[in-house]
Amino acid sequence: MKLQNFTQGAWTEGAGTGTELYNAVTGDVIATATTTGTDFKAMLHYGRTVGGPALRKMTFHERARMLKALAQHLNEKKAVFYALSSATGATKGDSWIDIDGGIGTMFVFASKGRRELPNERFAVDGKPELLSKGGTFIAQHIYTPLQGVAIHINAFNFPCWGMLEKMAVNLLAGVPCIVKPATSTSFLAEAMAKEIIASNLLPAGAFQFLAGSVGDLLEHVNEQDVVTFTGSATTGRKLKSMPSIVNNSVRFNMEADSLNCCILGPDATPETEEFKLFVKEVVREVTVKAGQKCTAIRRVIVPENLAEAVMNAVKDRFATNITGDPTAEGVRMGPLASRDQVADVKDKVQQLLTACELVYGNYDSLEVKGADKLKGAFYPATLLWCASPFASDAPHSVEAFGPVTTVMPYKNTDEAIELAKMGRGSLVGSVFTASDDFAAEVVLGAACMHGRMLVINRDCAGESTGHGSPLGHLVHGGPGRAGGGEEMGGIRGVYHYMQRTAVQGSPTTLTRIANQYLPKAAQKEDRVHPFRKHFEELEIGETLVTAKRTVTEADIVNFSNVSWDHFYAHTDATSLEGTVFEGRVAHGYFILSAAAGLFVDAKKGPVLLNYGLDECRFTKPVYPGSTIGVRLTVKEKVDQEKRNPEDIAKGIVKWVVDVYDETGETVAIATILTMVKKLNQQ
Repeated sequence: MKLQNFTQGAWTEGAGTGTELYNAVTGDVIATATTTGTDFKAMLHYGRTVGGPALRKMTFHERARMLKALAQHLNEKKAVFYALSSATGATKGDSWIDIDGGIGTMFVFASKGRRELPNERFAVDGKPELLSKGGTFIAQHIYTPLQGVAIHINAFNFPCWGMLEKMAVNLLAGVPCIVKPATSTSFLAEAMAKEIIASNLLPAGAFQFLAGSVGDLLEHVNEQDVVTFTGSATTGRKLKSMPSIVNNSVRFNMEADSLNCCILGPDATPETEEFKLFVKEVVREVTVKAGQKCTAIRRVIVPENLAEAVMNAVKDRFATNITGDPTAEGVRMGPLASRDQVADVKDKVQQLLTACELVYGNYDSLEVKGADKLKGAFYPATLLWCASPFASDAPHSVEAFGPVTTVMPYKNTDEAIELAKMGRGSLVGSVFTASDDFAAEVVLGAACMHGRMLVINRDCAGESTGHGSPLGHLVHGGPGRAGGGEEMGGIRGVYHYMQRTAVQGSPTTLTRIANQYLPKAAQKEDRVHPFRKHFEELEIGETLVTAKRTVTEADIVNFSNVSWDHFYAHTDATSLEGTVFEGRVAHGYFILSAAAGLFVDAKKGPVLLNYGLDECRFTKPVYPGSTIGVRLTVKEKVDQEKRNPEDIAKGIVKWVVDVYDETGETVAIATILTMVKKLNQQ
């Protein structure tokens, strides 16, 4: 069977025989893959001119709903992917991480897109910058989608998750993608790619797929494209230094395999829960996906007096680990992805043995259940001991990308931190301890060399997602050896595919550009009270100037009694010496409540409810005798989708509440939110 490529809107087969792909369990050829004859330059042009414009016409919310629908479609087709996954060497549990984990990440970004991004085609970044004394010249940062293509070059270990976690982010940003999985496991990625296309949920040109070589694709990238790479640091550096990438300043995100560590605290002695959790996690990270995870624990850093106990506990668990055909009953660890991987791991272990000694794991004596060890890509769980970790660089620079880990001792906290940093950049480091002081010292000391740090004790272990689980909500990447890149991290990852631009001009002009009311922008008044208007009828910058009210001492006393807020500044004029107040002062929340009394229209209308308060500042004391008024301005409108046909069509309106006194100075300013019914209920 020859795998197909999806280019320029059609499935095609590459020319020639291609590269043979093997079943990791049996060693049989299951497919061939080739991209020979593919017009890579045309693929980029198609993505830029067809996929990009279609995605950029959609708002974040529309893209998020598209992602949700795609995730639901793939979720219904999981059986197809699971059936193929075992041929990559994955057990059912391994496949769950790859398949369900990838689909779950797509759900995460679908949810975040609707909850955390506006229903716009662009995003506003931060607050406006006031650049002039009079406020007539300001700046606002905005994000707009890049007008190129995201090229994802993925690793062999997670053919589904690697594809979905990246494309979910670029599609939400409004950028099309070309996905090139690692060739050795591309047969599984191709099966998922075919379902993505069959769903008919993505615009034409939003997604293209290559099973085989990347060819000269990267020679045609330009300044609007993004390249992401997951794999070896050596290959990543070669790609990153290509003239087309350097000369065009192409964004290049590298996530490389790293020598991640797991640290046991000195308090976690063998009888403690933390010790047991530590050993369990180390063994899991060595055996899940047969250790072929970029986040796997490669360095086990333990107090020197606990080293023997740790190694004995790990050996005992390894002894119960059944290796073999991942579909066979009782098998907990499958093979590596290929025979080439076995050869590479053997070579790397020999390099490590120049500074370490073998504690557990012998290929010659490895027993395999349900398969032929010599035909499949099997390798035993292997434990090494490095007695002098500061004397050799090998344990901190050589990675055996398989079920291999090295135990190394430390004498004190400073040594533990130094060992953690000697990996020279890791995706993740974890700490198992019941001592919050030890945890704080280690995290703050070693965080500079890690993209993520996990602290586990008995309180959080039950709900922990584990050392080796990158989550869509959190940054995945790391400094130095880990590639120096960053992906996912919630909405942070979306902005990697967008350009941040500082826009300068008058507040009124920038209000129109950002579609948000900015300070000092022109305000529009209408005879109709804004609370009498439906969502569609309200305009950004529309303002209600209210009647005024004089604050009395009785107001302050009454509010104290109603609220039970008897803070001395409101109730005891004799206690104000040495304070910032000249006399008894009104409660800030009374001022806000009084403001509501001034701007609220009491009759039943389109405003359904008060949705909350985003920001609030009390900027000037209000004393009895002061007169306050309010300017209520439409700041922003956030459309909401109907959850079901019976739901009320509505949106959220954000209002600037500017409370000022008789001198014209602002005494309080807040952003309140109301839920407003739509005129059109369809």
